Amino acid sequence: MSMPSSAHNKPPKPSVGEPAKPSNFLRQTIESDLAAGTNAGRKWGGSPGDGAHHAAGQSDPAKIRTRFPPEPNGYLHIGHAKSICVNFGLARDYGGVCHLRFDDTNPEKEDQEFVDGIIDAVHWLGFDWKANGTTHLYHASDYFDFMYRAAEYLIKSGHAYVDEQSAEDMRANRGDFGKPGINSRFRDQTPAHNLARFRQMRDAQHLDGTMVLRAKVDMASPNINMRDPTIYRIRRAAHHNTGDKWCIYPMYAYAHPIEDALEQITHSICTLEFEDQRPWYDWLLEKLIEGGLLQAPPPRQYEFARLNLTYVITSKRKLAALVYDHKVSGWDDPRMPTLVGLRRRGYTPESLRLLAERTGTSKSGGWTDYSTLEGCLRETLDVSAPRAMAVLDPIKLIITNWEETMGGAEGAQGGDGVLDDCSAPLHPHLPEMGRRNFKIGREVWIERSDFEETPQKGFFRLFPGNRVRLKYGHVIECTGCGKDAAGSVTQVHATLVPDTKSGTPGSDAIKVKGVITWVAVADGIPAEVRLYDRLFTVPQPDAGGKDFLASLNPHSLKVVRAVVEPSLANARAENKFQFERHGYFVADRIDHTPGKPVFNLAVGLKDSWGR
Repeated sequence: MSMPSSAHNKPPKPSVGEPAKPSNFLRQTIESDLAAGTNAGRKWGGSPGDGAHHAAGQSDPAKIRTRFPPEPNGYLHIGHAKSICVNFGLARDYGGVCHLRFDDTNPEKEDQEFVDGIIDAVHWLGFDWKANGTTHLYHASDYFDFMYRAAEYLIKSGHAYVDEQSAEDMRANRGDFGKPGINSRFRDQTPAHNLARFRQMRDAQHLDGTMVLRAKVDMASPNINMRDPTIYRIRRAAHHNTGDKWCIYPMYAYAHPIEDALEQITHSICTLEFEDQRPWYDWLLEKLIEGGLLQAPPPRQYEFARLNLTYVITSKRKLAALVYDHKVSGWDDPRMPTLVGLRRRGYTPESLRLLAERTGTSKSGGWTDYSTLEGCLRETLDVSAPRAMAVLDPIKLIITNWEETMGGAEGAQGGDGVLDDCSAPLHPHLPEMGRRNFKIGREVWIERSDFEETPQKGFFRLFPGNRVRLKYGHVIECTGCGKDAAGSVTQVHATLVPDTKSGTPGSDAIKVKGVITWVAVADGIPAEVRLYDRLFTVPQPDAGGKDFLASLNPHSLKVVRAVVEPSLANARAENKFQFERHGYFVADRIDHTPGKPVFNLAVGLKDSWGR
C-alpha cells in the first residue's frame, strides 16, 4: 500500500526558538521529493535485503534514508566530519534515518582498528544510527553473497563477461578522453562460457590478475566510467569480516550502488569526484531492478563539493606517510586533521558541526581558510570554557616590600611567608559556574615578555618606574631586575602599592595602563604545555603535485615548562580552559594526569597566523 502524499511527507518545521537551517540544493531536493511523494511507496523489510525481502515488509517508517559509508582503511579526517554532519543532519531534520555502513570491499587495506575508530568518531561528533528500534550499522561485506548473485544475473542476461586481457592491454584498449575504447576480444563470449569462467574465478582456479569480470556497457562512451567497468577481480586475501570465504572481491563502483539499494537509501549523497560515476550507478541499478533482484524506486545519487581546508592535507596515503615516516607522533597527533587528532588538540564536536554548517553545501568547490575552523572553536569554547591563569615562559617577580606591607591583618603567615587570598570567577559571564581561589605572596611567576629593562614605545607592562596591576591582585611598581654573570635577566623586582587589592574599597584610586597575569610561587603547579601550530607553512601543501613534506612547519610544536594556577590541580583529561591572555587549552587525553599535568594549545585568542 502506498503512503499518501500528505502532511506526513511535508518537511518538518523548526521547533520554536530553533533557527531555520540554511537552504541548499540537497534540502531543496529532499523537500521536493517529500512533497511529491517520490519515495512514499517504499517498504522496509526490517533489515537490508533484496527486492523480495523489502516487498514483504511494511511501509518504511523513515521518510528518507541517507548513509555515511567510510572505507575502514584509515582514521576519519576533517572532510569526513563534513560528510557525517550532512548525512546524519539531513536524516535528523527530515524524519529519516542515516545508516553507518563500512564499505569494506578491499581486504588488503582494511582493519578492525579503523572500524572501531570510525564508530567512536561518529559517536563523538554527536550522531547515532539507532532508529525505530533498529541499529543501522552495516558492512558491505555482509552483502557479498547478493553481489555475487547479481553478477551471475548480469552474466546470464548478457550484461557482463569475463575478460582475460592483460592489465596492460585493458588499459591501452580503454582509450582516453579523445579516443573511444576498443572492444575486448573476450567481449562476445557466450553467457554460458562467461558463467563457467566466473565460477572458476570464484573457486580459486585462476591466479590473481589473470582475469576480471566486466560489465558490458559501451566502449565508445564519452564517459570513460561507462567503458565496460570492471566489477570483480581475483584477490587471494583474508578479509577482516568474512575471513577466507572469498578469493574474488567486488569493485567499489559496483558494490556501492548495490549496497545503497539493499539498504533502501533514498538519497545517496557523496562528493563531486563521484559525479562521473552516476551514469554507471543508475545503469547498474536499472538492470538489477529489471531482473527483479532489487525493489523500485532505486536510490538516487547527489554530489556536493567536498571540504577543502587550507594548510591541511586529507589524502589517506599522505597522512599515513606522515605517521609511518614519524613526521608526527601518530594518527592522533594534535597537528593531524584526523578526528582523533583534532579531538586531542581540543576541538569540540560543536565546533566541527558549526564548521560544516558555515561552509555550506553546494556544487561549487573552493577553499575554506583554516582560520574559519579556528573561529568555530573559539566561538564554542568562549561560552563554555572556565578561565585560569598560566605562565608559559616564567620568570620570578619578587615584591621586595611584601612582608612589611602585608604583615598586618590583611596577610596570613604560612610556610611560604605571608600570603594573601585572591579569587576570580571561573567564567566572567557565567556566575553560576562559581569562583576559583589562589594565593599571592612575595614571589610570583610572570611572563618573561612582561618585563623590559629598556621599553619600546607603547609598552605598558613592567619596566623600572612603571606601575601595573597583577590581575585579581594588587598594583605593583617595578624597581629593576637581577641578572646573571652573562647579563641575562633572572628575576624582576617590584614594590607593592598599599591598599590596591582588586575588589577592595579604593583599589581603583591608582590608575594603571598595564594588567598582567601571574601565578604565585607558593601554590603554582608545574605543568607541561604543548604549543601546537599549523603542520604546513603554505595554504595548499600538495597542490600541483608538490612534495607536501617540503612544506612541513618546523615550528609546529614547541613544548614548554609552565606554571598554572592551583584551580587546575583537579583538571581531568579533555577538560578545556581559557588560559587568560594566551588562548584555549585542553588537558591531553592520553598523557595528562593530576600528578603530571599536560595541556595542549587548541587555539589562540585571535588569529595571528603570518602576522
